[in-house]
Amino acid sequence: MSQPTESRTLTHFDVDGKAHMVDVGDKSETRRVAVCRGAITMKPETFAMIEAGNAKKGDVLGIARIAAIQASKRTAELIPLCHPIPLTRVAVEFEPDRAVSTIVCTVTAETVGRTGVEMEALTATSVALLTIYDMCKAVDRGMRIDDIRLVEKLGGKSGHWKSED
Repeated sequence: MSQPTESRTLTHFDVDGKAHMVDVGDKSETRRVAVCRGAITMKPETFAMIEAGNAKKGDVLGIARIAAIQASKRTAELIPLCHPIPLTRVAVEFEPDRAVSTIVCTVTAETVGRTGVEMEALTATSVALLTIYDMCKAVDRGMRIDDIRLVEKLGGKSGHWKSED
């Protein structure tokens, strides 16, 4: 069996297979950007309630946006081997699709540092969608959160990466 290439090596394990925090001390500080996306699908009535802004708990998307930003800043507290990083920008966008009663959430996270912001963007996306679920679960427990993923990454040694779909 051949050895995996460096890009396929799991970086959070040392040579003995023990979990460790990756040493980023020798990496260059560069601008790093990650864009992540996910979706929540619901009943048409729930979608209409969110769109009209008359949910019992308030402005669902406004609160989900704040929750996403807050979550991005706390990622290192949630993911054990994730470095705490200073974020320079977190943008949260919602794209409602009435035809399928789905709200797509896209998060862009940025930093200037030695490690990427993929985990911050993924965490923010997840928490935004979970917040929508939490705020609307009293009327629609069957909502479905799907397809949370990295769609684009810029910066660092590996450069620019973009999802093919």
